[in-house]
Amino acid sequence: MLIYQLCISFSLIVFFAILLKNFIDLKSLPKASPANYPKVSVMVPARNEETNIAACIMSLLDQNYPNYEVLVLNDHSEDKTPKILNELQHQYPQLKILTGKDLPDDWLGKCWACHQLSQEASGDLLLFTDADTRHKPHSITRSVSALQQNQADMLTLIPYQELGSFWERVIVPLIHFSVLCYLPIKFIWRRKSSAFVFANGQFMLFTRKMYETINGHESVKNALVEDVWLCKAVKRAGGKPMVFRAIDEMSCRMYRNFKDTYEGFSKNLFPGLGSNLAAITVISALSFLFYIAPFGFLLQAIINGEFTLANFYLPLSHVLIGILLRLIIALWFKLSLLESVLHVLSMSMFILIAMNSVRWIKFGKGALWKGRRYKFT
Repeated sequence: MLIYQLCISFSLIVFFAILLKNFIDLKSLPKASPANYPKVSVMVPARNEETNIAACIMSLLDQNYPNYEVLVLNDHSEDKTPKILNELQHQYPQLKILTGKDLPDDWLGKCWACHQLSQEASGDLLLFTDADTRHKPHSITRSVSALQQNQADMLTLIPYQELGSFWERVIVPLIHFSVLCYLPIKFIWRRKSSAFVFANGQFMLFTRKMYETINGHESVKNALVEDVWLCKAVKRAGGKPMVFRAIDEMSCRMYRNFKDTYEGFSKNLFPGLGSNLAAITVISALSFLFYIAPFGFLLQAIINGEFTLANFYLPLSHVLIGILLRLIIALWFKLSLLESVLHVLSMSMFILIAMNSVRWIKFGKGALWKGRRYKFT
């Protein structure tokens, strides 16, 4: 038992070390001006986004960057999105509104929308951003500067996540946790292996040359987690992706209730692991051993009165390290501190979502998102 507990301790210490290293390596966007101002095509796919679309587009039209265009594609929305877009276009004639074509059988909705947008874009740099994002006036300027300074081919941002409901605050920070505690960020641009990748579809900036080299969204047309697969494609093509922290320049409200949060994570989790059943099983099992099982050991020790190193003190340290990891991330990204203490609940939800993701994708009718059912992985 002692050897088992020491192995858990060693693993958690490694995760802690990765997080501290990422704290050093993950930089904020530079505040310097770009060396030059290539034209940027800002593209927003929109399907049933009546809650978000106006604020998103207004923030994009209010950029201080001198050379850019904004294109929005209405992807067969069934709510007030088309009406809102028409009103915005009357108010801002420079805004380009596209009407989405019918979805081909072998494409996913978002990839198809982004592909259509890219066909109409005229910029030297191509920026894809989601309709649920908000952008401060310097976000494009600072992103272009970062791309140029690092001679990157692709740039993605980690924005401030707006979290309203209790379950958003419990579940959404798992994105930060899984990336920052398990993935050495610097490996994304320092290692050639496509095993070390991360991208956030909420903000992806490409050079046109690299985007066309990888055949754009057509290369990932049936990938549910298209952002990560685009990053893989960039690395396989010999390109350089970069990641920056941008909580002061961009925000996003991904979900607004438990149902959307649960379904959104279920849609992405299993495909995000390459639909590898063994991988998601191992990760779920390890998550249980690292973050949930220690509570069982503590309860048993209290009931039996066995306050030994293996039965009580090491499991207690495991609980505290897990909470500490979450608290550091919460402070760094201005997330809720209260829900960080409920890390065991977050990991329990992670395992439930993992099971549901496998059920949907592998054994069910596919992932359901915005009225469409996707069987792709």
